[in-house]
Amino acid sequence: MKEEKNSGNQSLIRGLRLIDLLSHYPNGCPLAKLAELSGLNKSTVHRLLQGLQQEGFIQAATTAGSYRLTTKCLAIGHKMFSSMNIIHLASPYLESLNLKIGETVNLSMRENDHAIMIYKLEPTTGMLRTRAYIGQRLNLYCSGMGKLYLAFDKKASTYLMHYWVNHQADIQQLTCHTITDINLMRKELDEIRAQGFALDKEENELGVTCIAYPIFNFKNEVDYALSVSMSVSRLAQIGTDFLHEAVKETAIAISQALGWQNDLQKNPEI
Repeated sequence: MKEEKNSGNQSLIRGLRLIDLLSHYPNGCPLAKLAELSGLNKSTVHRLLQGLQQEGFIQAATTAGSYRLTTKCLAIGHKMFSSMNIIHLASPYLESLNLKIGETVNLSMRENDHAIMIYKLEPTTGMLRTRAYIGQRLNLYCSGMGKLYLAFDKKASTYLMHYWVNHQADIQQLTCHTITDINLMRKELDEIRAQGFALDKEENELGVTCIAYPIFNFKNEVDYALSVSMSVSRLAQIGTDFLHEAVKETAIAISQALGWQNDLQKNPEI
């Protein structure tokens, strides 16, 4: 009986791992590639996929022999997000900001060594539609919100080295502006802590920039971050002063709604 229970647990874990892998391939992933990524043989992967398909979590992709997630996974994710108080609390402030500036507004939460996009509002007057989507995992080193989590980590003095060592495979030169040197990143994080905000200076995508502000909770910790994305040309047209003021005010309002006390000594620029 114990062996059957362990076998069932192993199959469950493997199935969940396949779902996680497929989340990175919205257009589908071949069975052979899934076997390679999961470290399982093809017959085991095929058996697990058949079970997941039977339960409605995956379906065959347009490319023969490939599989992708179904909207059932999306529905589960939305149920989880909708139950999070942060979204109900922050959405009025974010909607107001979106109407005020007319550009893409993003809200993320930190999940270990990644940022997860949990809310997004498309531009009302701006023309740029970013590739970011709700549920997307963002690397910390190349995004404005991600760099905030690096800068304001509770163990910021040692966390950067931990992150850099454990995510070497993820740290890539996406554009000519991407920071891939730990010493340059350390300097960048010092500046972020001093000024109270972070910038994505075309580090993830050429022509696209963003301004990000931290959202503090009552413990003065940063579990959430707010950013506004736009084209570089649009930023020059709007002006940084107006944008900073609007985003900063919104971040402060959400932080205070979470119980944050505006400690000017700890965060003089916020």
